[in-house]
Amino acid sequence: MTVKLPKAIEAYFEADRTGSPNAIADTFTENGVVKDKGLTHKGRDAIRAWMADEAQQYSYTVEPFLMVTESAKTQVTAHAAGDFPGSPIDLRFLFVLAGDKVAELEITV
Repeated sequence: MTVKLPKAIEAYFEADRTGSPNAIADTFTENGVVKDKGLTHKGRDAIRAWMADEAQQYSYTVEPFLMVTESAKTQVTAHAAGDFPGSPIDLRFLFVLAGDKVAELEITV
């Protein structure tokens, strides 16, 4: 199923497909925040380092298939498959947007 995503969220998933830490960081606001695996990464430099670490550890694909928006938050559920423990799995990406950038992202199971 193809989901019509807001521009900022589509940019995030497109950057994730490239595997480029710089491309991922560029989808966030200057003071953007990522919460993943119990850790919080604040600012583009920290987000870039987080993605560089993820890219070194795992090879994966992520395909969004469901989107729900409530208040100022957009939850995207996506199927993730790769060489990470527990693959394949459906992950929830909870986005807070600021214009055409991601201000906050929390990734959960």
